[in-house]
Amino acid sequence: MVLAKTTLFDSDLQDAALLYKALGHPARLQILRYLAETRVCITGDISEELPLSRTTVNQHLAELKKAGLIQGHVTGNHTNYCLNPEKVKELKKISESFLNELPVDNFQCE
Repeated sequence: MVLAKTTLFDSDLQDAALLYKALGHPARLQILRYLAETRVCITGDISEELPLSRTTVNQHLAELKKAGLIQGHVTGNHTNYCLNPEKVKELKKISESFLNELPVDNFQCE
């Protein structure tokens, strides 16, 4: 049985990589920004806010939901989307911790 190479890294790095992968497209960043700016759960078509087809936007929403960064609750024929504040806080903590480990102040490349 072949193991994924990601299992060779500690769980903190694996968790961070999953979240960063979800952020790896500008449409997903725009969706997060839009949901943060509206400060409410959005019912209806988020694709009206992006220059992408509804199908493409739904794929991006699925990736963000899989990463836990957004929540989607079905109500009738509509899905209400909003940020998952706990996961966003976790992302912020992971990012700050990771970036603080990088020695950028006294780094010299020869």
